[in-house]
Amino acid sequence: QVQLMESGGGLVQPGGSLRLSCAASGSDFTAYVMGWYRQTPGKQRELVATITSGDDTNFADSVKGRFTISRDNAKNMVYLQMNSLKPEDTAVYYCNAQHVLLPRGAWGQGTQVTVSS
Repeated sequence: QVQLMESGGGLVQPGGSLRLSCAASGSDFTAYVMGWYRQTPGKQRELVATITSGDDTNFADSVKGRFTISRDNAKNMVYLQMNSLKPEDTAVYYCNAQHVLLPRGAWGQGTQVTVSS
């Protein structure tokens, strides 16, 4: 079973950038679609971006052109590069893993991103 741990959150001014990292432990990292989700108080968790082991990506409309997602299969790492950040990007960001064949997945503990002047 994969386990996930995020890092890289923090406070940034509007227009700034942050890079989130997610370290995955366990085996068969390439068998998982990796993703980033975010959640604000009182709202449902929402998709930000996903990436397959073959680097096929998918983004929420709200972040297209500003965020990129990447993964390093050799290091079991996933990254979310966030540019041109807006106050509405403020949220707790969660790393997610979903197995491509089995009903198996995991969530990280979350990392806070705050965009404010």
